Amino acid sequence: MSDTAQSTGHHALQITLSGRELLDCPVLNKGNAFDERERDLFGLHGLLPARVATLADQVDLARARLAALPDDFARHIALREIQDRNETLFYAIIDQALEAWLPIIYTPAIGRACREFSHIWTRPRGLFLSYEDRGRIAEILSHPQWDAVRVIVASDGGSILGIGDQGANGMGIPIGKLSLYTACGGLDPARALPVMLDMGTDNTALLEDPEYIGWRHRRVRGTQYDAFIAEFVAAVNARWPSIALHWEDLSGTDALRILGRYRTRMCTYNDDIQGTAAVTAGALLAAIRAGAAPLATQRIVIFGAGGAGCGIADLLARMMVAGGMTATEASRRFFMVDINGLVRTGMEGMTEGQHPFAQPADVASGWKVHDPAHITLAEVMENVRPTMLIGTSGQGGAFTRAIVAPMAAQSARPVIFALSNPTANIEATPQDLLEWTGGRALIGTGGPFAPVSYAGSSRPVDQINNSYVFPGVGLAVVAGGITRMTDGMFLAAAHALAGLSPAAMHDDAKPMPLLPPVSDLRTVAMAVARAVIRQGQAEGVAPQATPDAVDAALKDAVWTARYRRYEKAAITPK
Repeated sequence: MSDTAQSTGHHALQITLSGRELLDCPVLNKGNAFDERERDLFGLHGLLPARVATLADQVDLARARLAALPDDFARHIALREIQDRNETLFYAIIDQALEAWLPIIYTPAIGRACREFSHIWTRPRGLFLSYEDRGRIAEILSHPQWDAVRVIVASDGGSILGIGDQGANGMGIPIGKLSLYTACGGLDPARALPVMLDMGTDNTALLEDPEYIGWRHRRVRGTQYDAFIAEFVAAVNARWPSIALHWEDLSGTDALRILGRYRTRMCTYNDDIQGTAAVTAGALLAAIRAGAAPLATQRIVIFGAGGAGCGIADLLARMMVAGGMTATEASRRFFMVDINGLVRTGMEGMTEGQHPFAQPADVASGWKVHDPAHITLAEVMENVRPTMLIGTSGQGGAFTRAIVAPMAAQSARPVIFALSNPTANIEATPQDLLEWTGGRALIGTGGPFAPVSYAGSSRPVDQINNSYVFPGVGLAVVAGGITRMTDGMFLAAAHALAGLSPAAMHDDAKPMPLLPPVSDLRTVAMAVARAVIRQGQAEGVAPQATPDAVDAALKDAVWTARYRRYEKAAITPK
């Protein structure tokens, strides 16, 4: 709820707005579904047509209009316009077919939406905090309209999906992510605040675009960047001591540094690093139950050693240590490959996140390689013959038949997760991966793919998507009183997700998905939230409560897309 609405029990809201102001508030607007009583109370006569519609009527009309549009990008724009007018209607549409609408409100459509954000932007949503706002961020955040906020998604637009620096156009990502918090996890839209930290852009095309909506300046970096982030974090922490601050699509070095600096000071996490890691870990656990190599014998190649790749390695290594390995034994199971080749001790330009997983400098002394100073992905695959291959590179087509062949020859059930987004950046298609591995690979992708045919049967393609984790994390923070996010919580989320795997629950020859269907994401969010709260209680960063009390708090925190009954709030004289 916003400051304009106060609960009076389960059914009614006390509303202070009236007339045009009420119709212009997307979290409260009902359009022509305001009934006669409410039109009397709130001065809406003459502002609305005579017919009183139901939410179901509005959904049916909207779906018909959306279906008539030429493509999914046009539908994305139309849905965003609906969201800006009437959030309840927006989510009621999404709820009817979550799996069908998810690719339209987020990936892959969100990639184009960010590229063209300045050209399709029509109405303010959330906060654009530019570098020129330094010194007054706390004042901007202090407005009463943000009193109910409990979850912030913040980005600097520096590394949007696989398409790079999008500057202020990257605001599409915080808006989209928070839409998924609500659609998949039940977060009240009034508790959500998307924030764009606009520190300029190095994207020349944007700087030269006369319609670009952002701060027309080269990107601020170094100490100036860190000082701006510090001012923002301090203002957020003072304004909302119990907030969940979710970082999204910062560049790799910034992402790891910012997370490391603030994660022990407040409840904050980076979904690119920790959310991606948790869903990947959950999918790997499910793959192991479906026949992949046991965790103790996994050899993992990660192509793309940025924030996401390092986050995945870190969480999987922690999972191995929890299973009995030493930290050194676990780190040696990972072979990370970036633009400079295999990451090894002593290499120049290594990031903080890469250091724990750098192989010994002489690891390739017995290998046949073309250039010992730059060991390629193909050479790593040939000599390591991994059981698992993960792509977080953004390099479309990087996994070829020749790359995959050594692993296919060695592993009975190779695990291949090509996680780069958007679809054009995926390392290999599911169809190719199945054919190159004789149908034996357990496959996951970062974006949505339809089932593929192999050997006369239809195979589901698992979307290793963060929406399996972060909505539940947000729900846990809101309902469970969590004050810090820990690695243990993301491991707990991974195990909760794996516990819902259809592949793990069905012992038959028919290929089953590793992860639950997207249509079950509300159920997944609840399971993840329970696991995260339990882990938070065990680690002393969430208040103790009985399981029944936790379930009641979770149920109470979940918002559903329905029209509430409104009453006129009495205005208290100041």
